[in-house]
Amino acid sequence: MTMLHTLSAPAAGGTALRQRLLQTAAALAAGLPLYWVLGPQPLGWLAWCAPLPVLWLALRSSRRDAAWMTFLAALLGLSSNVAYFRLLMPLPAMLAVMFVKALLWLLVVLATRRLVLRYRSGWTVLAYPVLWVAIDTAMAALLPDGNWGSLAYSQADNLAVLQVAALAGVPGLLFLLCLAPSALALLLAGGRAYAPAAGAAALLLAAAFAGGAWRVQGNSGAPAPGGPLAGLVAIDDFIGPATPPARAQAVWDQYARHVGQLAGQGATLVLLPEKIAVLAPAQADAVRQRFQALARSTGAWIILGIGVQDAAGRRNLAWLFAPDGAAPVSYQKHHLAPPEREFLAGSAYAVQPVAGQAMGLAICKDMHFAPLGQAYGAAGAQAMLVPAWDFQLDAWMGARMTVVRGVENGYAVLRAAREGVLTVSDAYGNVLAERASSAMPGSTLLAPLPAARSVATWAGWLGPLFGWLCVALSVILLCVGRRAAPAV
Repeated sequence: MTMLHTLSAPAAGGTALRQRLLQTAAALAAGLPLYWVLGPQPLGWLAWCAPLPVLWLALRSSRRDAAWMTFLAALLGLSSNVAYFRLLMPLPAMLAVMFVKALLWLLVVLATRRLVLRYRSGWTVLAYPVLWVAIDTAMAALLPDGNWGSLAYSQADNLAVLQVAALAGVPGLLFLLCLAPSALALLLAGGRAYAPAAGAAALLLAAAFAGGAWRVQGNSGAPAPGGPLAGLVAIDDFIGPATPPARAQAVWDQYARHVGQLAGQGATLVLLPEKIAVLAPAQADAVRQRFQALARSTGAWIILGIGVQDAAGRRNLAWLFAPDGAAPVSYQKHHLAPPEREFLAGSAYAVQPVAGQAMGLAICKDMHFAPLGQAYGAAGAQAMLVPAWDFQLDAWMGARMTVVRGVENGYAVLRAAREGVLTVSDAYGNVLAERASSAMPGSTLLAPLPAARSVATWAGWLGPLFGWLCVALSVILLCVGRRAAPAV
């Protein structure tokens, strides 16, 4: 392979200062594309090439310069999360999170640089994607927030490539997304000697896009005319301890009106958002009785989210009311968001026949975790009913992470989020209907219920297998690369 030569060299006086200023400008310029893809609403098309400038700079600079320029570029890119992180954590915690995330970028880019410069071979095009998939897999398994914001989710609106998630889950999708800038960086920095590796990467990407386009062809997501309808409701107002009783009653009354109106328009089921209020057992029982009677009188299934606080602690629940007026099926949230970490976590799953389909219950953050989504797929769920509560700035990310779970496991998803969006998507990731939530009197969405389909996927076993294989390969690459690294 043609040698890759670094550009940085010792300089003196004004020349050194000028070079440092140029390097700083280059690092900031490299960080700008990352700013638009590392936040809670990334530009999907830009994610395919945003890391390219950082990789190119690292390959063409000394190790020391590559380190500080990569760190600076990563910090600039991650700064797109500042407003969102400040909603969830104090300033010191936010700075710590951004620092650690920037260090991960530093680790991946420097390790990629070391391997490319040491071996100067086409196979090193795999280093960057393998390392990122390994980190993403470890985060998903070990962190309480999983791999929230993984770059893979930036492709949730790209239907063709999104179908890779049905084959190999988020690990497979992230691998392809990282392979593109890796191949381009080696080609630009190393010249024609890396053309075969870049060509092989291009063929793999073309095959993924073509295969995905073929998979969704003829699956536009439009249900058959005259099929059952689903209603979704969200009122952004939260009923908290300080909410005046009259205001709380007005919110509950408005939800009841929306349910009645949607049922009157033909909705077979009506989905309400997460944790409309946190109530004592007696108050929660009054709500249960009211919506139990409402389901019976309207003939519609009703799903609502509610918090219940008793002597044992606080629980975040989803209640499913049947049209026959029976006691609701209750599901307790498994994965708790930062503001509710003191709540009790659930562990049971709930799959019920609803409107002629097997439907599973989950709550908001639950659907950010692939194992929970896979468990519902294995249990035969054809659709998921997901009450949710977002934080406005992460509305797109919260909704699209849930869409990806549907593609991975071959089921439709209905998600009603307060301070977010109301979304209906099918098993192929088609977003069939969507509307932003709003404050009183709230937002409603009436959409055809996605048809029950038997959609085969492999992500349940191949995704984890591929992810942990990348973890093992990364350990090997880091050890081998460190032992044999050149001093550049």
